[in-house]
Amino acid sequence: MAGANDAGRRLGILVGGGPAPGINGVIAGATTEALRQGLEVVGIYDGFKWLAAADKEHVRPLTQTDADECRARGGSILRTSREKPADDDAKMARVVATLADLKIKYLVTIGGDDTAYTALKTVEKSKGSVRVAHVPKTIDNDLPLPDAAPTFGYNTARAVGGRLIANLMEDARTTRRWYVVSAMGRSAGHLALGMARSGGASLAIIPEEFRGHADLDLVLSVIEGSMHKSSALGLGYGVAVVAEGVGELLVKELDGRPYVEITHDKSGNLRLAEVPLALILKKELKHRMAGRGQKTTVVDIAIGYELRCAPPIAFDAEYVQQLGWGAVNYVLSDAVGTSAGGAMMSLRAGQIVPIPFTKIIDPATGKTAIRRVDIGSDAYTSARAAMIRLTPEDLAEPGMLGTLAKAANLTADQFRSQYSRAAAI
Repeated sequence: MAGANDAGRRLGILVGGGPAPGINGVIAGATTEALRQGLEVVGIYDGFKWLAAADKEHVRPLTQTDADECRARGGSILRTSREKPADDDAKMARVVATLADLKIKYLVTIGGDDTAYTALKTVEKSKGSVRVAHVPKTIDNDLPLPDAAPTFGYNTARAVGGRLIANLMEDARTTRRWYVVSAMGRSAGHLALGMARSGGASLAIIPEEFRGHADLDLVLSVIEGSMHKSSALGLGYGVAVVAEGVGELLVKELDGRPYVEITHDKSGNLRLAEVPLALILKKELKHRMAGRGQKTTVVDIAIGYELRCAPPIAFDAEYVQQLGWGAVNYVLSDAVGTSAGGAMMSLRAGQIVPIPFTKIIDPATGKTAIRRVDIGSDAYTSARAAMIRLTPEDLAEPGMLGTLAKAANLTADQFRSQYSRAAAI
């Protein structure tokens, strides 16, 4: 591509990690502001992949027309990859050298932990000659941003997922069946809980409620308890949304089953998509019900990938434009000198707040802290109150206990013995 004579006025943009609604909006916001300030803008394809290979060809100029045409689209016009050169000195040297060859002094990165860590290493390896602003994205909503601000893309994913859950609830009501839905969320249950709450699901099960310790029997008992209580209330149908992070708590029990493949990605994370959590739970539920002489239709559904490239809703569209704008103004400002040359962009009360990489990334792990659902908060307590779940009071009240036991085809004592743990969490 044609080069600019003024090396100090060229800004690059790249995207790493998985897709999230609003990526193109960040690209558009950053491109528009950079052009307004007289910079040339270069889009870099596939994250750090080609930079780490000293490849200068996988780039494109970004124009105002590009920004106007992509801002409301899902996906990423620059594609994305999970390449993480941060742990390889030779690759990082090539990244910095290639950026220098491309005459890129300013860099906007869009991505998760691995992209942020590589952005930090880019600042360090270049000795600050490359100024970097990182825009964090994850539909999991698990980054510790100021004032509990959501990560961009989360609200769109929740909205799309909530509509799907609402459709499943209507189908369950119409056909008198149960759906078990697994939802994305590796370590935190924000998305599963948000989808369930907005879609009116019968219950959501998230890893936080188990406080790091769960077993398959307990998870199944929670779902069964809701099924029995639904029947006791005269319903007999529902949707259970289970965060995929619950599967990570159960992985030792699930390993070795014929339909489970345990693999890890380049960062050492368990590939939860290879653990068909909803399918496993459905099979186990049907087996347990058959053992009690019951027959209930249970259908497994996985919701995740269909959320990631949805067009952003208005909230995210506005949010990402400001983040892109803020990223450009940050790298051009004197603030860079006070944050060791790079920072993660966030919003606080409508204002851009750069968080220096050194304050949010653990240098030992290259990761940020995980923001989990606060199960002691009013937000969670109110969501839990709307679910159909067993409670200790259900087991203590003789009339309700008898109705529940009948629905489960058990005696009252058997029911209490089987489901007391589920009612207690």
